[in-house]
Amino acid sequence: MGLFDFLKTKKNTASIAKERLRIIVAQERTSRGAPDYLPLLQRELLEVIRKYVSVDVDAVKVDLVKDGEHDVLDISVALPEGRPATA
Repeated sequence: MGLFDFLKTKKNTASIAKERLRIIVAQERTSRGAPDYLPLLQRELLEVIRKYVSVDVDAVKVDLVKDGEHDVLDISVALPEGRPATA
């Protein structure tokens, strides 16, 4: 019975690896179809945000997401914790 348990574990590992590969392929397809202006837009947004808040380069993420017939610009900004509240 222990031998069969080992084979089941291998099968689960293979399915996990297959799922990870699907995610990587999906990300590659998304980035290939992305417009050329997205990296420039990301840099410019970072410059503007840095005028007001100190953030890392990786704090700004810009992606183009398909929503049915429409392309949606998804912008995510990770702000540092402990920033002062504005009135």
